[in-house]
Amino acid sequence: MSPGTAIQSHEIERPVLDLSGDALKRTLDQMIAGSEEHGGIERYIDAVKLKSEMFSGALANVEKEPLELDTFKSLCTFMSTVRRRVGDFLEAGSFGEIQAALPTLFDEKESVDERVAGFCAQFPDDKRHRWVRDLAVEMLHNRDPERIPLMNRWVWDARANTGVLREIWHGDDVDHLKIPVNDRYGTFLMLREELSQYLSDNGFFRDVLYYVDVLCAQVYAGYICEQGGSNLRVDFSAPEDPMQHTRRLLGLDGVRPGSGKTRLKSIDGEAFVIDEGAMLEQVD
Repeated sequence: MSPGTAIQSHEIERPVLDLSGDALKRTLDQMIAGSEEHGGIERYIDAVKLKSEMFSGALANVEKEPLELDTFKSLCTFMSTVRRRVGDFLEAGSFGEIQAALPTLFDEKESVDERVAGFCAQFPDDKRHRWVRDLAVEMLHNRDPERIPLMNRWVWDARANTGVLREIWHGDDVDHLKIPVNDRYGTFLMLREELSQYLSDNGFFRDVLYYVDVLCAQVYAGYICEQGGSNLRVDFSAPEDPMQHTRRLLGLDGVRPGSGKTRLKSIDGEAFVIDEGAMLEQVD
């Protein structure tokens, strides 16, 4: 890291988060129990770690060397809220827009929030392109999970007042409460710190940052199940296995085992095929 580019702690706004211990305990119990039929929670952690290693390798020199389209397609496979909407950019010509915007996303001369905003500013500011923010934060988090927490809209979207934060917020009438917390980097960092402490207090001492990711996905998977998938059917069908939503949110369902086919589709709807491999085979 170059001198002067480190994120300074005094520059980060750290809001107070009032989280529900009861909600977290229920979710943790569900996460442990639900993962048993897939070989235990450790297999989920290994899969998330492997995903991060793949992103880290693919994006290691993206500031200097343009990301190849085929590599980008492989990465999109493991970003659930991106892959269903990115089809317009999966051709050589249109991909150039993403390719050109990526180096600034990793330019540490600016803050994380500035980099994400700058990346998103390269695309139309409309509902159809809201996935662009998820793309930016997925790239940042998965390349450097220790410094950049999970920042997807499903973790917290202040404008919509929805996400993991709301589901674990402490209060008697959370459904009718506008949570007074922004969705900037400091909020996600604070959330991860709080959840890391909670996990440590409950006996988790290794790979805690990865456990936080799975715990967050489990929280929002519970919300999806409670809603019956009615508001999220574009991204999530309604399976009987609630851990399926957890895998989808984490992008671990990107490859259909045994086929090599992915859930990533081109503009004309054709599914892409990547090398057999599969992180998904570790959890399915």
